Amino acid sequence: MSLMHTAARAFAALVLCLAVGSSKAAEPLADSPGWYRMTLGRFTVTALWDGTLDMPVDQVFARPGAQRLKALLARAYLSPTVPLSVNAFVVDTGQRVVMIDTGTGASRMFGNGLGKVQAQLRASGYTPEQIDEIYITHMHTDHVGGLTVDGRAVYPRAVVRADAREAGHYLSPQKRAAASDDKEDFDSAIAMLEPYVQSGRWRPFDGGTELVAGVRALPAPGHTPGHTAYVVESDDEKLILWGDLMHVAAVQFPLPSATVSFDAVQSQSAAHRARIFREAARDGAWIAAAHVGFPGIGKLRAEAVGGYGWIPISMVRGR
Repeated sequence: MSLMHTAARAFAALVLCLAVGSSKAAEPLADSPGWYRMTLGRFTVTALWDGTLDMPVDQVFARPGAQRLKALLARAYLSPTVPLSVNAFVVDTGQRVVMIDTGTGASRMFGNGLGKVQAQLRASGYTPEQIDEIYITHMHTDHVGGLTVDGRAVYPRAVVRADAREAGHYLSPQKRAAASDDKEDFDSAIAMLEPYVQSGRWRPFDGGTELVAGVRALPAPGHTPGHTAYVVESDDEKLILWGDLMHVAAVQFPLPSATVSFDAVQSQSAAHRARIFREAARDGAWIAAAHVGFPGIGKLRAEAVGGYGWIPISMVRGR
């Protein structure tokens, strides 16, 4: 490709990116391992990679026991410290551009290997100004940390939404004061939502409801009080964006009853996981997972032993 052609292509992409009023993604600036796009009926879904964080699996799982946990990790050739992908997603319905979670942003709570969502969003052809709505699965820092930088809203037009139960917990000074563990998630949630609250662009919702045409909330509490999955449907295809319904694929796909110690109500989290896994496998629904290896999109296959196999999108549709 000639230098003139390359420059012309870059300039055209830049012009398209500046077309803030359009809900359509501009031509991607370059192929990138940090974003991935698929079609879902008439919708477009883009996965954005925020980076990876290291999870000490042997320290954070409440069940199963140490020996079973070690065996499950060994099956996947993993050590007790597992690198977890952090993924966010954009759903473009053609009428609205909706972002699901925002990554860690500038937070260094999880180390320096994260905070890439905004760069990946731009690389995929969108600008922050094009995001109409942001739906938060829950208010842990690796899901809301990208909302704000230095007290300024990263997404200047977006309305931010989450379940009212989640807001009632993490945005409450009284709940923060009563919390016996680390209060950083409270502080992060309050700080990240502040500019959206002040500008009238914070709109909590109550339970399962359609938020825009083709996208509805699916309550899945347990990990946090108002943890929410989102179901996207277009034509005959369905996608479930499930947030932190599960964390470690090597453990919780074969053993859905496995729970982490930082689930607020472990039994509730496990029950929702069992139900959503079962229904997704039965229906052949697509899954978009926050902490499965990027792009985190695939399908579940029920296994004879009661667990599930993960079929990544590359094996279903190819690249």
